[in-house]
Amino acid sequence: MIASVHFPVLQIVLPLLLAPVCVLLRGARLAWFTALTASWAAFGIAVALLLDVLAGGPISYAVGGWNAPWGIELRVDAANAFVLTIVAGIGAVVMIFARESVEHEIGNARAYLFYATYLLCLAGLLGVTITGDAFNLFVFLEISSLSSYVLISLGKDRRALYAAYQYLILGTIGATFYLIGVGLLYQVTGTLNMLDLAQRLEGQEGLRGVRVAFAFLTVGISLKLALFPLHFWLPNAYAYAPSAVTGFMAATATKVSIYVLLRVFFTIFGVEFSFGQMPLGEILMFLAVAAMFAASTVAIFQNNIKRMLAYSSVAQIGYIVLGIGMASVTGVQAGVLHLFNHALIKGGLFLAMGCIVYRIGSTHIDDLAGLGKRMPWTAAAFVAGGLGLIGIPLTAGFISKWYLVLAALEKGWWWIAVLILLSSLLAVVYVWKVVEQMYLKPAGEGAGRTEAPLGLLVPTWILIIASIWFGIDTRLSAGAALEAAKTLLGAG
Repeated sequence: MIASVHFPVLQIVLPLLLAPVCVLLRGARLAWFTALTASWAAFGIAVALLLDVLAGGPISYAVGGWNAPWGIELRVDAANAFVLTIVAGIGAVVMIFARESVEHEIGNARAYLFYATYLLCLAGLLGVTITGDAFNLFVFLEISSLSSYVLISLGKDRRALYAAYQYLILGTIGATFYLIGVGLLYQVTGTLNMLDLAQRLEGQEGLRGVRVAFAFLTVGISLKLALFPLHFWLPNAYAYAPSAVTGFMAATATKVSIYVLLRVFFTIFGVEFSFGQMPLGEILMFLAVAAMFAASTVAIFQNNIKRMLAYSSVAQIGYIVLGIGMASVTGVQAGVLHLFNHALIKGGLFLAMGCIVYRIGSTHIDDLAGLGKRMPWTAAAFVAGGLGLIGIPLTAGFISKWYLVLAALEKGWWWIAVLILLSSLLAVVYVWKVVEQMYLKPAGEGAGRTEAPLGLLVPTWILIIASIWFGIDTRLSAGAALEAAKTLLGAG
């Protein structure tokens, strides 16, 4: 056993307790070092838990010694151990990036508040992922959401306040729907523990309260994960938040919400009810395909590159949901795998945009003219990430779409495979727009060659190289995604 017996609770407690320490320290550098330590400790714990789960099966931790269903259970299996590693890993890398980026975009005077709020958000996301209690999940969901609103509002542009307010309203609606659904389930079963809920719901699927709870939970979580057409909060939130916040949220927040969707559909209600008795599969696949085409089309016409990438995220969420909607081992594996791969790709792309903002102070496409010569390493990082979005071979994005095509063909849905390929061509268009501007358009007069500092370039390239590595060697990512799919579907 690699993991300590108390690692599950330490995964949450460390960032949660060190958040107020950042406020007490107040100094920007001390607060950053504290947040860096907490983030990397959380990543180390997540990796240890993943290795233990893959080697020895699920881990259950009773908080305070009170066993489930009376007490709160922290439960780690192949599905959430994989997501924990993604969230903690992205959080650790972004924290390296944050030191110079936060100093530039937020300022040292408020930096300690950023780091405290960042750790609260990280603790909330990790808590959502690791908890085995449906109400406890709501508590952690609100911790991550409230801190996200604050982080978004720290952006320099005054529109960041509007984006945070819009996210607050829609996020609150989503959380309310989720809470109503949990309340209805508690009324029917008398328990909040997820595994206990699953057992007590057997044979009660026909009850009106169960079906209404399922509907409320589905809508509430779909709002949180920005499933088309409930995605309106996402473009502004990503476009106007500070660069470090956008990189972190784009790679983690929606991914954790997708995990919650997986847990509700497959663990609590079960695949037979969710995709058999309820018409969920058809609805999810329709919305997923709509997202893939509509959001990618809107992305083509964006002049703000961060907004373009935001709409791209809505489309990529469509790919993930498409795999989930197939309700097969290969389909869910493809969805979970793309959850991981897209986190690396989109995290790297938004950090590359953070490098650009640091040097030229703009995200408008016209201001990127000649950037390939002025900032060669940053431009190369963006191109590599863009190739991953398209799904070019030897990138992680290709692996995701390959498994999605396999899952579609496995079911005999050749037309889905064709739609996946056609939608990828739209990504070629909006990525090419940026590449053309950076490499084929001349820079303005007086534009010198000034690359971003190493403190920004190194974490950007860590994510980009990782996205290429996992496009070549898929043993860990595809293997862990397969174990997660088997766990969720009860096939392993």
